[in-house]
Amino acid sequence: MGFPETFKALSDPVRRNILVLLKNGRLSAGEIASNFDMTGATVSYHLSQLKKAGLIFETKYKNYIYYELNISVFEEIMLWFTQFKGDESHEGKGE
Repeated sequence: MGFPETFKALSDPVRRNILVLLKNGRLSAGEIASNFDMTGATVSYHLSQLKKAGLIFETKYKNYIYYELNISVFEEIMLWFTQFKGDESHEGKGE
């Protein structure tokens, strides 16, 4: 996973909505698509972009493909963001 691909994937509101849907557990492509007013091909494109960025992964079961969040990538992103938190001991001291 590279940050450019990750942030590009996160820049689209549809893809962010898909990630929110997946926070409660795995869903099939059809279950995801039922939440949007767009073609199956468009939903498939968004899923492929999220997969390419490493934000989700797919598993196949019988005739269905299920999508799940790749939590380790989210943890890596959050860890990267924490470097901008700053040192709380210097807050409000003008330093």
